[in-house]
Amino acid sequence: MRMRTAVGIVGAGPAGLMLSHLLHRRGIESVVVESRSRESIEATIRAGVLEQGTVDLMVETGIGERLRREGFVHHGTELRFGGRGHRINFYELTGGRVVTVYAQHEVLKDLIQARLNDGGRILFEHRATAIEDATGERPAIRLTGPDGRPETLECDFVAGCDGFHGIGRATIPEAARREYLRVYPFGWFGILAKAPPSSDELIYARHERGFALISTRSPEVQRMYFQCDPSDSVENWSDDRIWEELQARTEGQGFRLREGAIFQKGIVPMRSFVCETMRHGRLFLAGDAAHIVPPTGAKGLNLAVNDVFLLARAIGSHYATGSPELLDGYPAAALRRIWRAQHFSWWMTSMLHRFADASEFDDRRQLAELELITTSLPAATVLAQNYVGMPLG
Repeated sequence: MRMRTAVGIVGAGPAGLMLSHLLHRRGIESVVVESRSRESIEATIRAGVLEQGTVDLMVETGIGERLRREGFVHHGTELRFGGRGHRINFYELTGGRVVTVYAQHEVLKDLIQARLNDGGRILFEHRATAIEDATGERPAIRLTGPDGRPETLECDFVAGCDGFHGIGRATIPEAARREYLRVYPFGWFGILAKAPPSSDELIYARHERGFALISTRSPEVQRMYFQCDPSDSVENWSDDRIWEELQARTEGQGFRLREGAIFQKGIVPMRSFVCETMRHGRLFLAGDAAHIVPPTGAKGLNLAVNDVFLLARAIGSHYATGSPELLDGYPAAALRRIWRAQHFSWWMTSMLHRFADASEFDDRRQLAELELITTSLPAATVLAQNYVGMPLG
């Protein structure tokens, strides 16, 4: 079975679905290929802190109604260290820019519904097995459908939006890829708990026992993390032990987390990764296929959105004018923001986490840096501007 479209998109994550949505608004046809079912995608609960630019794009392109109704707008955040909380006011420091907490799977629900309402094609439960002739004039995606039948999707362009382990990046010959990797010596132990919010805004806590993050998913469900050994097992942590650890890392000034039933546990590894080769002929990478950031800076989904904002604009320019300029410039344009986000995510991670080989000097330097951020207006402004994000593109 052979199909034809303008842009074949591998992966129905934030990058792939948003790219399809943006291309549709430019009158450009696309087909999204996804190995998972719709139910599986929409049921996978993941964090989501949306920059102002991401929120603005969703609203402007008609998929922001539920976001505006159900998202939690945060005008700032709290840094806790030394038993005290220190608020960073994003709204005042950035001229009115804020972030919105709205889980990633909710973003995906909105994008999927929008594409289906617009007549878009999402091939759920279709596994992409190969991308052929990526450097030729007519690339193609080889697929296997849910019945095991082989299919072919011919395209003008292919977008690899299929994550770190997908075939998008793997299609580029290893000798042609320029990659950078940093693996951190710790992970995050994450929980979802049925409990009321403990704070109106996110709390980033630095403690002698390690980092902790407190955030809200809904008035009834809270997401919390604490730094752990990446080789640890969730079976080693009872609910009582988890709450004891989180309480210890956030204590001070009478503050106490509001506890509840824990219904999800997991350990998230921490790494930084960039593939600077984001184009190979008519194959373009976007999202996690090209970069991974530690979650400390809340940049993952937002970077993916910026990638496809640039890519949709470049593909639109190609069809409208025939000019290859924006397509040729896509990797450099995307990488400017990617490396800025990598630096910010590394900075937040190194400032708030405990490293096993840290000396007393390292501890004192870390505390001095946090004191600077919370007492210096210019230093606080740097954190706020990076956290809420610059305009897309």
